[in-house]
Amino acid sequence: MKYMLMMNTPSGGPYQIASWPEHDIKAHIGFMRDFAKKLKESGELIGAEGLSGPDQAKLVRGDKDGKPITDGVFPETKEFLAGYWMIDVENAERAYAIAAEASMAPGIGGKPLHLGIEVRQIISVPAKEFV
Repeated sequence: MKYMLMMNTPSGGPYQIASWPEHDIKAHIGFMRDFAKKLKESGELIGAEGLSGPDQAKLVRGDKDGKPITDGVFPETKEFLAGYWMIDVENAERAYAIAAEASMAPGIGGKPLHLGIEVRQIISVPAKEFV
């Protein structure tokens, strides 16, 4: 079963990690790298990426002629999507366990952030009624 785990983090402007002490940023990034390596070695990781902050986000729609119309930036949002993992695991419980581990990424002073990780199953095949 494939799942997408989406890491949400508090907003309020540019990505707040940028204001952390350098050693805390390095510890956080080190945790994320080690976490991805562990999932890759177990064969559960499909892919993972961090995303830029909401101060760089744009909402895009196609205009009547198909050209892009952009809106944004959205720094006033309460939370934003900071990154994601795509995993392939045996069941939902394993996906939840991985999400809980990701939630414990270290913040300032090494304290766990307890980040919200949204877990959603990836639907690979459309339901029969849509085929």
